[in-house]
Amino acid sequence: MNPTPDASPDHSIIEFLNRSGLIGPDHATQFEPLTGGVSSDIWIAHSGGRSFCVKKALPQLRVAAEWLAPITRNANEVSWLNAACGFIPGVAPRVLAEDAQLGVFAMEYLAPSSYEPWKARLSRGEADPAMGTLVGERLAALHSAFAHSKTAAREFANDQTFYALRLEPYLVATARAHPELAAALEKILNVTARTKLSVVHGDVSPKNILIGPAGPVFIDAECAWFGDPAFDLAFCLNHLLLKTLWVPSVKSDLLQTFTAMQRAYLDGVDWERPQSLEGRTAHLLAALLLARIDGKSPVEYLTDETSKDTVRRIARTLLMHPPDRLEDVAGAWQN
Repeated sequence: MNPTPDASPDHSIIEFLNRSGLIGPDHATQFEPLTGGVSSDIWIAHSGGRSFCVKKALPQLRVAAEWLAPITRNANEVSWLNAACGFIPGVAPRVLAEDAQLGVFAMEYLAPSSYEPWKARLSRGEADPAMGTLVGERLAALHSAFAHSKTAAREFANDQTFYALRLEPYLVATARAHPELAAALEKILNVTARTKLSVVHGDVSPKNILIGPAGPVFIDAECAWFGDPAFDLAFCLNHLLLKTLWVPSVKSDLLQTFTAMQRAYLDGVDWERPQSLEGRTAHLLAALLLARIDGKSPVEYLTDETSKDTVRRIARTLLMHPPDRLEDVAGAWQN
């Protein structure tokens, strides 16, 4: 997301920042809206020599299709950020203040000069398997910590929000677009919905992974849900495959990054049999490939019909003959 200067947020956000003591009459405050997101209004505030971010959830997401979601998801994100930082300091931005009823919170600002989105690196053709290993290790460590938490299942019982933000727009909407695959997609949806093992971030995309001085940092956790951790792994691996069509010059490096990430992640799985999680991930990955073309939130970087048809063809084959190993998914994609 990119800042746009010379603007200011609505009055409710200003009041929230005043109540929380983050701004006040002693210092002038400058706001920059971050554009490019679809689910929230996000601002950078500069006041009194410090900078921080303010995020307010939107009830209607900025996409072509109608996509409604409860603003209570902001409280979910605050809970995830606080818990994640408690498990692994620095793995996410620190929360500075919140107003759950208003659906707004403030968090530390991680400057692009030190924290670059992984997506930006990948777009330049910088696909490094070592980074895939770090992301896989850190994601598995988070899932392990949440899986062994005694309170996570209760605190993140957000089935309704996850359905509205992920299962319906990705799997249900894709089934409507491809009725011949509806049974396969419904089966994957049902397995995902009933699997309750750890807290899912819900949007582990390269755009939401910042590469910082101490390793990967995860942002935008408003979909946080106690459910199937395979969703997070599949969600990120999906982007690595799709980006081979976006940046074909580094296809081999992206596939090596895919392999490095999934192996590092599976090595960290200690809450269930890694083979079970891998099987669910492989099935979800096939569904998400198709969802990012024909669901409610298609990836913005694949616009030509040739690329889209390539994804549809491979995803259809994988859904009709689902593999249980991620290496087989990568092999089908490569071939």
